[in-house]
Amino acid sequence: MRCAALLQALAVPLLVVACGSSDSTSAGASSDEVRAALEARLLGKKLSYRWVVCLRTERSFAGSQIFRCNVNFGEPHIVRYCATLEAGQFVTNREQPEMRCGRDPGQT
Repeated sequence: MRCAALLQALAVPLLVVACGSSDSTSAGASSDEVRAALEARLLGKKLSYRWVVCLRTERSFAGSQIFRCNVNFGEPHIVRYCATLEAGQFVTNREQPEMRCGRDPGQT
C-alpha cells in the first residue's frame, strides 16, 4: 500500500512536468518569466511595490504573447502593465504604447 500511495503522490507532479504548465507555450514566455522581468525592472528603477501578478491574455504584439500585469504600489494603488518578452527582450506598453492588453472575452 505504501508504494502505491507514493506512486500516486508522485503522479501529478510528474504529469505537470511531462505535459508542461498550462501557463506557457513551447514558443512563448510564461507568466512567471514576465512577472520576474517586470519585478527586475521595478527594482532597477528603485520602485517599491507589494506584489505583481501577471496573466496571459489572448492578444499578441509583434508575434509575442501579451500578458496583463497588475502591480500594487500600496494604499491601494494598482497599476496595469501590458508586457511581453519579444525576442528575449522585456517590453511593456510604456515603451510601446500601441501594445494593448485590454480585457479578454469572458473576463469580468
